[in-house]
Amino acid sequence: MEKDLQEKGYISFATYNNRSEKFEEFVKLDALGITFLQDKKELLLKTAFCCMASDGEIAQEEIDTIQQLCEKEDLLKNFDFTTEIRDFVTEINTKGKLFIQEYLSDLERASLSKQENVILLHIAFEMIYADNKVEYSEVKFFKSIRSRLKISDTVIEAHFKEIPDLDIFLEQDIINNFSLEKITIQYLNSVEIPQFKLEDFKL
Repeated sequence: MEKDLQEKGYISFATYNNRSEKFEEFVKLDALGITFLQDKKELLLKTAFCCMASDGEIAQEEIDTIQQLCEKEDLLKNFDFTTEIRDFVTEINTKGKLFIQEYLSDLERASLSKQENVILLHIAFEMIYADNKVEYSEVKFFKSIRSRLKISDTVIEAHFKEIPDLDIFLEQDIINNFSLEKITIQYLNSVEIPQFKLEDFKL
């Protein structure tokens, strides 16, 4: 898997950010977007943060991407970007991998519509590609997220067909019949969550 990721030459989100008109229209016209903003907006931002930290590193490009999302995406505009990031960094430094586990538990308990699932995965893809590289642990983390959502490959392919090598994110695990818990454990065992230093980032 790691060799595949290296050889397939992932591109930056400069390409993915040229989203199709279909997706833009979908976001604008979906009335559920307002519900997402009011009731589940923190889940979106926490998704962005956890995807950023999921490989055990936080790149400035990823911080910048979250800031851009908070400035440009209607679903995230009400966030105080600096405060939220500082709070998340403090919390993940205190809890370590438990922070990630708690996020995944929150995601599993959330009752998301098909539209909300698509929006959440859009945020996840934005963050995974933000630093112009895709790590094996990020693919495993994406699978941990996706396995908690009620969304089919067909729907994902319809909305994210422009994602380079989308099949890597959708293919079954090497070991079949993994339970949800085992998928999560495999991801957590593949990554170390360090102590992140706020002073290393430009907020």
